[in-house]
Amino acid sequence: MKLLPKGVGLALLSAALFGASTPLAKLLLGELPPVLLASLLYLGSGVGLAITYLVRRRWASRDAPLRRKDLPWLAGAVVMGGMAAPVLLMSGLQRTPASSAALLLNLEGLLTTLLAWFVFRENFDRRIAFGMALILSGGIVLSMPSGAVTFPLGSLLVAAACFCWAVDNNLTQRVSAGDPILITAIKGLGAGAVNLGIAWSLGAAGLPALGVVAGAALVGLLGYGVSLVLFVLALRHLGTARTGAYFSLAPFMGAAVAVVFLRESVSTAFWIASALMGAGAWLHLTERHGHEHRHDVLTHTHRHVHDEHHAHAHPDAIDPSAPHAHEHTHEPLTHSHPHFPDIHHRHKHGRDS
Repeated sequence: MKLLPKGVGLALLSAALFGASTPLAKLLLGELPPVLLASLLYLGSGVGLAITYLVRRRWASRDAPLRRKDLPWLAGAVVMGGMAAPVLLMSGLQRTPASSAALLLNLEGLLTTLLAWFVFRENFDRRIAFGMALILSGGIVLSMPSGAVTFPLGSLLVAAACFCWAVDNNLTQRVSAGDPILITAIKGLGAGAVNLGIAWSLGAAGLPALGVVAGAALVGLLGYGVSLVLFVLALRHLGTARTGAYFSLAPFMGAAVAVVFLRESVSTAFWIASALMGAGAWLHLTERHGHEHRHDVLTHTHRHVHDEHHAHAHPDAIDPSAPHAHEHTHEPLTHSHPHFPDIHHRHKHGRDS
């Protein structure tokens, strides 16, 4: 049995965790206002992963540290993905069935990809572009209510959340060589604290029952924290656009949870949108990209083992077959193999290559 390319499994598991969190958050909205719920989701993620990071430092080797030049990218990601997006999503969920909102979250993958292509100049081809067009078509079908010619407010809010997360994803890619647990913990703590302050300023009168808080924190830890750690790892191996495309399966998983466990009814438009989005996701999952390419001199720091891209010497006693992190330099290399635009393959492409 042929294994999935490196990073795809991480992206799919990330998608599954985030997709399931959407209908679960819908249930919690009956107990919490949107901004307060958003703060608890991110605080659950931040606190849980901060504890994990501190405990891990005592017995396991650390990943590559964050550097000063990473901070502006990380700050932008926290603002867009950790502060703005969850508030918009929770507000949209109040006005949208969870199954429909879950499928609308496919737009995050589309917008992530468009930004990666046209702003951050990541390569793409016709197959990937057609897959994204199918996903967009499904989002339009799902968002247009029967007999209406305008998008409902709930769908627009969910779409706005997707745009904020798309910006977040592209900014996070710039720091994806760093420790993903530390990155996600910082995002969770920063976003959770700010959203909690906003919630209290809007009149949230104290915290609800302990069980509700614990439920929100658990959903946040798994659906936002662990999911984002896996997403950052996938960014290293797949690049932003491909990771966003694989992550677009999250809405299908969320919709399945909503239909099965929340017993929500589904319309004809729901199934049409599902078919379009599913076809688009399939085109991405079955993509293969390989050609002769050149690696220029590159110096960076990230966790790695020695392979065809890492054949450097070490000044100290390091087992090259064991994962380790340090600054290293890649010498020029020309070869051909299947690859994605990961942290080692940012080369330029000819048309449609």
